[in-house]
Amino acid sequence: MSTENKIWGGRIQQPPSALMDAYGKSIHFDCKLFDADITVNRAWALALADAGILSAAEAESIRHELAQIQRDYHAGKLAFSPADEDIHSANERWLTERLGDLGARIHTGRSRNDQVATDVRLYLREAYQELQQALTDLLTALVTMAEEHVQTAFPGQTHLRQAQPISWAHYLLAFFFQLQRDQQRLMDGYKRCNYMPLGSGAIAGAAFPIDRHNLARELGFTAPSENSYDATADRDVIIEMLYGCSQIMTHLSRLAEDFIIWSSEPYGYIEIDESYTTGSSMMPQKKNPDSLELLRGKSARVIGHLVSLLMLMKGIPTAYVRDLQEDKEPLFDAVEQTVNSIRIATGVVSTLKVDNQRMVQALDAALYATDLADYLVKKGMPFRQAHHLVGAIVAEAEHIGVPLDELTLQQLQTHSELFNEDVHGIFDPQAALGKRNLYGGTGPESVRQQIDLAKKYLGDGPE
Repeated sequence: MSTENKIWGGRIQQPPSALMDAYGKSIHFDCKLFDADITVNRAWALALADAGILSAAEAESIRHELAQIQRDYHAGKLAFSPADEDIHSANERWLTERLGDLGARIHTGRSRNDQVATDVRLYLREAYQELQQALTDLLTALVTMAEEHVQTAFPGQTHLRQAQPISWAHYLLAFFFQLQRDQQRLMDGYKRCNYMPLGSGAIAGAAFPIDRHNLARELGFTAPSENSYDATADRDVIIEMLYGCSQIMTHLSRLAEDFIIWSSEPYGYIEIDESYTTGSSMMPQKKNPDSLELLRGKSARVIGHLVSLLMLMKGIPTAYVRDLQEDKEPLFDAVEQTVNSIRIATGVVSTLKVDNQRMVQALDAALYATDLADYLVKKGMPFRQAHHLVGAIVAEAEHIGVPLDELTLQQLQTHSELFNEDVHGIFDPQAALGKRNLYGGTGPESVRQQIDLAKKYLGDGPE
C-alpha cells in the first residue's frame, strides 16, 4: 500500500496501516451522497469557468462527463477502488480517469470540508421534503378518522386512570396538532440549512474569484454561508434535523404506546389491522402489535443519534476535525427510520378499527365527578368546597359498592341540599361533551372547528 493514489498524498510518505486505512473509510455510508456530490461538482465546474480558471469548453466537458458518471453509477457500471476513502474521492478518481489532468482540476480552490458540507445540505433539503410529505399523509389520515368520530365518547385518561369523557376525534386531533408543530419545525429547519458552504475551502475561503452568490443560485440555495470558518466547522443543521426527527419519533412513540394499550384485551377500544401485526412462534392465538412496538423501539434509536452527535460536537475545537466524519451515519439512519416510522403510523391509523360501543361501555360513572362538582358550582357553591364534597360522595359510593350514577337523590342530598332531580342528567357522555364547546375543547362544535382548522392547515401548508 502506498500514498500515491491518496488525494492527500505528497506530504504523507508513510502509508497507513491496513487497519487505519479501513478505519478511516466512509465510502460504505457516504455513498448516499453520490448524487449530491455530482450536482456540487457540476456547479463547481461552472464556477471555475466563471472565475477564468477553466474555459467554457473545459467546464462543459467536465459537466458532461460527470453526468455520464452518474448514469454509469446508477447502471452498476462503476466499481469502487481500495484507494477510495469516500464518495468524493471516488467521483474525482472516475472523472480523472476519463479526462486526465482536466478531471483533476475539479478540486481547484476547494476542500473536502466545504464540498462535504454542501453535499450534506443538498441531502438535508431532500430529507426535509420527504419528511414533510410523509407527515402530511399521516396528518390527513388523522383528520379523516377524526371526522368519523366527533361524537364517539372515549374515556379520557390521566395517570393511566379514567379522568373525563372526551371524544375520540378530540383525542386524535391532539396528535394532529403535535405533529403539525413538528412539521412547522421542519420548515424552519429547511430555511436554516439552505445556505451554501461551497467556496469556504478548508476554513479561510477559496483563493480564486469565485462568485459564491451566483453559485448559490445555481444550486438552489437561498444564499452562500456568511462565514467560511463557521461553514466548515459546525454541524448545527444536522443536529437540528436530528432534533426534528427525535421530536417526531417521541410523538409517534407515545401514539404507539397508547394504541398498544387501547388495543389490548382489557380495553379493546381499537383493533390494529392484521397487516400491521405479527403472530407468535409458539402461541397460535397471538396477534401482536409489532409495528407499534418496533416504532416505539426505533424512537430510542433516533433519539440516541441526536444525543450522540451532541456529545460529538461538545468536545471538539471550533474547526474541522476528523471526528465530524461521524455525523453522517446517525443522520442517514435517523432520517430513514423516521420516514419509515411515519409511514407505518399512517398505515396503522388508516386501517384502524374503532369499537365505539366498547368505549361507551368502558365509561366509569366516576368520570362525571368533575361534572358533578360543576353542577354544584352552578348552584352557587364555591368550586373548592364542591370539589371536596364530591370527593366525599365518590368515597362513599366506593365504600358501599354503588356506582356514582346509581346513588339516589336522597343519598346525594345528605351531602348538599343543592342537589335536585336534574342531577342524574349529568351522567351522560354526550351531555358531558356538549358542555365543553369552548375553543379547543372536546365538545362537538369545538372539535368540528378543530377539524376545519386542520383541513385549512393541510390545504394551505405550514406557515
